[in-house]
Amino acid sequence: MPVVDRGDVRIWWEAEGEGEPILLIMGLGYSSDMWWRLLPELTRSYRTIRFDNRGVGRTGVPAGPYPLTTMADDALAVLDAAGEASAHVLGVSMGGFIAQEVALRAPERLRSLILGCTATGGAEMVPAEPAAMEMAAARASLPPEEAAEVAIPFVYAKGTPRSVIDEDFAVRMQVPTTPEGYANQLRGVQAWTGGAARLRAIAVPTLILQGNEDRLVNPANAPVLAAAIEGAQMEVLEGASHIFFSDQPAASAKAITSFLETQSAPR
Repeated sequence: MPVVDRGDVRIWWEAEGEGEPILLIMGLGYSSDMWWRLLPELTRSYRTIRFDNRGVGRTGVPAGPYPLTTMADDALAVLDAAGEASAHVLGVSMGGFIAQEVALRAPERLRSLILGCTATGGAEMVPAEPAAMEMAAARASLPPEEAAEVAIPFVYAKGTPRSVIDEDFAVRMQVPTTPEGYANQLRGVQAWTGGAARLRAIAVPTLILQGNEDRLVNPANAPVLAAAIEGAQMEVLEGASHIFFSDQPAASAKAITSFLETQSAPR
């Protein structure tokens, strides 16, 4: 089992497929298993590197909180362990925050950047509705099954069948996230300052993806984020919420792979 020893925690990671490398960074409270719907599309053409952030999955739960800069360094350590000097980087939700930190801390490591259901942070970030913020905070004290259930109205589109949601739950509950791991990640998110102005430094091709029904990250954040990164493309996925790759798997995969296909060959 490949792991990266970061001193206070051993980060689990895995690489599948062949081709240009793409590093996947998952969101708050989810292990990298939640990439399961996208993996078949990505591994067909890319060396797809995923890992469990500190606090979730097969990675340990060290003492928190987890600053997002530390989690960005975890991601870069995984890229080192995978033997890749650079990669395309895809981050969703909290993983999008982490991906921004990766891009700013080590710009030479990115070939392109995809930011899904995320925001700039800072004063420019458009807040979610109060009920969504209350839900996110309450999950820190709930057992895994209840925490997953209360989030449904905020992270899945209204038209997504319950059978699809249950498929995701079955994957997630194989290695459930503990309340402690979730809380430590959440505290890192809450302490993150972010800010749009610094994103002017990002110079790689960038795609912003956003579901139009997202109740956890306000869809109004997508144009703010796109405007902050010079030349960024933006695509809104209709009939998709926060977990857009489950709500609209075909459209999500097409948006991601079409963008990647337009990028340059390996350096």
